[in-house]
Amino acid sequence: MAAGKTTVGRLLAERLGWRFVDLDEAFAEIHSQTPAEYIREHGIEAFRYKEKYVLEDLAELPIEKVIYATGGGYPCWEDNMECLKELGTSIYLKWKPEHLAQRLMLTDLSTRPVLQGRSEEELLAFITPQLQAREPFYMMADYVIEAPVKDIAAEDDLHIADLLYQLIINA
Repeated sequence: MAAGKTTVGRLLAERLGWRFVDLDEAFAEIHSQTPAEYIREHGIEAFRYKEKYVLEDLAELPIEKVIYATGGGYPCWEDNMECLKELGTSIYLKWKPEHLAQRLMLTDLSTRPVLQGRSEEELLAFITPQLQAREPFYMMADYVIEAPVKDIAAEDDLHIADLLYQLIINA
């Protein structure tokens, strides 16, 4: 959460001239509910099940050169990380928990049901064990990009997009 997957993905896709798909946006379009609304109504397990098939259905479309931004929990459910790796190159934007908490405080937490109403300290207490549990899945990515922290927001995302651009064009 708040690693910059959507922002960096959009910047990178624009720079490469590729298509960008945010899985949360695609989910909302297909199911007529945002992920947050769906989770509130049906629970996280039902959401993860539906989310998995949104990406698998999108991947079957005859579209090349696509950057997908998944939710932070996507790679950790069932065989989703293996599915991502089959689609192409996977990238983990790695942040320290305290930086993610700071970045989250800059967002609208009402769109994140499990985080609503939490202070920065409470976010950190939530993020740290969650990140530790997810880390083995994230580390299966083809590339791990350590976030170079400068200002916790836009400048960091631009820098990461530049790093990824160089990685792709030099591959």
